[in-house]
Amino acid sequence: MIPLLGHLVNFMFPPECHVCGIRLAPHERFACTGCLRKLPRSGYHRRHLNPMEERFAGLFRFTRATGHFFYTRDSSLSTLIQDMKYRRFPGIGDMLGNLAATELYPTGFFSDTDIVVPVPMHFVKQARRGYNQTDHIARGIGEAAGLPVVRALKATKPHRTQTSLTREERLANTTDIFTVANPGLIEGKGVLLVDDVCTTGATIISASEAIWTASPSSLSIFTLGVTF
Repeated sequence: MIPLLGHLVNFMFPPECHVCGIRLAPHERFACTGCLRKLPRSGYHRRHLNPMEERFAGLFRFTRATGHFFYTRDSSLSTLIQDMKYRRFPGIGDMLGNLAATELYPTGFFSDTDIVVPVPMHFVKQARRGYNQTDHIARGIGEAAGLPVVRALKATKPHRTQTSLTREERLANTTDIFTVANPGLIEGKGVLLVDDVCTTGATIISASEAIWTASPSSLSIFTLGVTF
């Protein structure tokens, strides 16, 4: 009965692309193939010491780091991420995570990765939103790359939204906010840390410092978006 109701709803209110508004084909979810193809890929995974890696160089140990798409506030990616985070479309995270991992997999980006670890959200904020969008991005990556998602990090205290903060304020806002809930899940493992967007990198720095307390064999960084 439920699948039939779903088909009826889709017939009466056909899903549209969140970016351009055209009606989606049956195999498309949230965004049409054309809009997804136009999302600007950074290509950072092909560049040693790319601009994202330069942000973290000397701050903590990592094997590689990439933001898969370039992010600006008026971009199509921003529309998708805003809908994912604030308009209750967490499935966009699964879709984009799967798309990015499918493109990265043939390049060997996941060659030393054993587990995918999403950046957590404080439980109060997650309860208010109903989900952590980074969990969905990580799940999409895990499905495409054949890797388990391990929610090993815990946000121990809430922090303000980063949007309107300066670099210094962002660093202060994210200091010591993460801890490893179960070090045994990370020890000796190749970890891929996942977040939605990298701007100053303050959240990534704090999460990475926490992960290293659990002695992983390696640490790499992935975000959907990265600012110029």
